[in-house]
Amino acid sequence: MTDALPDEVIRLWPEGPPSKLAGVGPEVEFRASVGVAADAAILRNVSEPTLTVFRPAKPNGIGVIVCPGGGWRILAWEHEGIDVARWLAAHGCTAFLLKYRVRGTPASQADYDAEMAKADSRIDLTRTGKSAFRTLGEIMPPEAFRDARAAAADDGRRAVAIVRERAKEWDVDPGKVGMIGFSAGAFLVVDVAVDPRAVPLAFVAAIYGGETLGRPVPADAPPLFTCIAQDDFLLYRVVEGLYSDWTDAGRSAELHIYRRGAHGFGMVKQGFPSDRWIDQFYDWLTDLGFA
Repeated sequence: MTDALPDEVIRLWPEGPPSKLAGVGPEVEFRASVGVAADAAILRNVSEPTLTVFRPAKPNGIGVIVCPGGGWRILAWEHEGIDVARWLAAHGCTAFLLKYRVRGTPASQADYDAEMAKADSRIDLTRTGKSAFRTLGEIMPPEAFRDARAAAADDGRRAVAIVRERAKEWDVDPGKVGMIGFSAGAFLVVDVAVDPRAVPLAFVAAIYGGETLGRPVPADAPPLFTCIAQDDFLLYRVVEGLYSDWTDAGRSAELHIYRRGAHGFGMVKQGFPSDRWIDQFYDWLTDLGFA
């Protein structure tokens, strides 16, 4: 596979976003120090949302907006963003990597690391099986991410509108524009998919995340692809609930639960069956008749 290079970077809101998150300093790029994706590039303090376009050599008409995760504090820019966009472009899809706004974090990396460690220490990782978390609000207080989640959804809706408006110049079929998101990015794409204000999506993929928050799944909701590892103790029951909400509404959905893989695997190769999730995603697009 050859690495596709970004073709264009587009500002979502040339006149400025419709809302502003408080306390967001200058944007910072750093390398993850722990976890599944240790040493991957991460962004934080993002205040200027953009779309980075990755164009394939032989476009198949599919447009995919890629939304990295990071708990609305950071963006997992490399393994849930650039690597995904390059893979999609190598397989004929035009990929649009969304840099959406996140909440502010300390300017000092040491202060940021300490803040994250404190936040992580408050999560009860002993909750498994029947006691496992069923909603994101059980994991962290909703007020901790409410404004950032709303801003991210605004950016997501704007991204879809831009891609559909300019689809022809990118050799994209407006009827084949969908979204894929990871963790917080998965919540973002589901927030867009169930929002009646949003431009319609052809498909939505929520990778280890996403919930409806009790909102009705629209009668014309797009087909859903979702996957998660069972040892992702934070979100595997949440994702099961998302799948149930979609199928309870009579909408098309496909769910893959891997025995292991942990949270945040993205494009990292761990030697597990979860490494092949993106191939299964593309198979699903093919089965839907898009690819």
